Amino acid sequence: MNHLNEATSYLQTKITTKPKVGLILGSGLGMLADEIENPTKIKYEEIPGFPISTVEGHAGQLVIGNLQGVEVIAMQGRFHYYEGYGLEAVTFPVRVMKELGIDKLLVTNAAGGINRDLEPGDLMLITDHINNTGQNPLIGENLSDHGVRFPDMSTAYDRNLQKVSKQVASQLNITLKEGVYVWNTGPSYETPAEIRMLEKIGGDAVGMSTVPEVTVARHAGTQCVGISCISNMAAGILDQPLTHDEVIETTEKVRESFLTFVKQLIKEIG
Repeated sequence: MNHLNEATSYLQTKITTKPKVGLILGSGLGMLADEIENPTKIKYEEIPGFPISTVEGHAGQLVIGNLQGVEVIAMQGRFHYYEGYGLEAVTFPVRVMKELGIDKLLVTNAAGGINRDLEPGDLMLITDHINNTGQNPLIGENLSDHGVRFPDMSTAYDRNLQKVSKQVASQLNITLKEGVYVWNTGPSYETPAEIRMLEKIGGDAVGMSTVPEVTVARHAGTQCVGISCISNMAAGILDQPLTHDEVIETTEKVRESFLTFVKQLIKEIG
C-alpha cells in the first residue's frame, strides 16, 4: 500500500488530467502509444515501486494523454512473471492506474494460435481465459479497500465491451476472430504435446501475460476488454521453429489494422 500511494502521488504531480481508460500494450504493439496526443511520458524506473521492463520490443514507459478524445494512460511495455518479478509487481501498474481514475482496461498481447481457424496476423477478441500456471496475483492478504476476497471471474472480459468491439470491427471491415486465451508462464515456448493438451481443454491462443493483469483489474471492479494479435501458430501446428523475432515481424505487418481498430474502439468505449 505504501508503494501504491507513493507511485500514485508521484504520477499525480506529473499529469493534469484524469485518465478514463488504461491500455496495456504487448510485444510489438507499443506503437499505439505513439498515437496519443499531448503525451506525458514517464519511464518506469522513475516511478516509485515500478519494476523495469526487460523484454525486447517494450519501450518501458507510461504514456498519458488524449487518444480519440479520450483521456488514457498507456503502458508501453508490460511486466511478465518470467522476468523474475512476483505477480504483485507484475500487476502493480494496474492498481496504480485504478487509483489514478480508470474504469476500463484494454489489454493487448501477441499470442500463439492454437485454433487452426486462426492465422498469423489475425486479431482475436478474448472472450475468456484459462490460467494454466497454478499462480494467482490475489494470493496473500486481501486488499479489502480494492476488492472482495473472492472476486467473480465469470465475466472477466466485459460482455458489453466485447459487443462494442465486434461492432467497431464490422464498421471498419476488419476481421475480428474470437477465442479463449491461455496463460502459461514462459519464457520457453510450449511443446507440441502441451499445445495438443491446451487445444483439448478449450484454448484458442496461448501467451505469457494478460491473465494476471485482468484478474487484478476485475478484483478492483475495472471493466476489461482484451485483444490478441496472433503472431505465430503454436508449436507443432506448423513445422517450423518459434522465435520472438517472428512475433515482432508479424505485429509490424498488422500495424495499420491494429491501430485503426483500437483507436476507434477507444473512441467508442471512452
